[in-house]
Amino acid sequence: MNKPVFVRAAAALALALPALAFAAPVDVAKSAVSVTFKQMGVPVDAAFRKISGDVTYDPAKPAEAKARIDIDVAGFDLGDPEYNKEVLKKDWFNAAQFPKASFVTTAVKPGAAGKFDATGTLTIKGKTQTLTVPVTVAPGAGATVFSGALPIKRLAFDIGEGEWKDTGMVADEVVIKFKLAVPAGK
Repeated sequence: MNKPVFVRAAAALALALPALAFAAPVDVAKSAVSVTFKQMGVPVDAAFRKISGDVTYDPAKPAEAKARIDIDVAGFDLGDPEYNKEVLKKDWFNAAQFPKASFVTTAVKPGAAGKFDATGTLTIKGKTQTLTVPVTVAPGAGATVFSGALPIKRLAFDIGEGEWKDTGMVADEVVIKFKLAVPAGK
């Protein structure tokens, strides 16, 4: 006995939906984390070249999403080798003592289609804050892409100590921008 076409289609869709849910590592070759800050009033862009992480995501249950993103601060690239060495020192990232920064989700609140707010802990230089970041989710070529921007205050994380606490030279606000590609169906 043949089942009606709509029953067969619904069954096929139900079997396909679990494939959309995944827990997978971030594809670092297709992902990026960068920051923008102002130095003497001029915007400066820099990138973190070494990132890793894992994302668990089911579009049918976005509130259950989880993520952990780790950033190797030694991979911070201002575009100049001397500046790159300077920011690894104690006054800035203190990479010898705190080699990684991380963001770990603690809750996800679904919003409009393709958007949600991810609350989690951001740890930089041994200081941890709970923050909420708006995230946009979009399917990409063979991957799901999570992107957003999060403004933080650098001094809350002791980034720029000593003479560098002066926000006239380097502004306190830093915007972290991210695009994380996670292979679909893993």
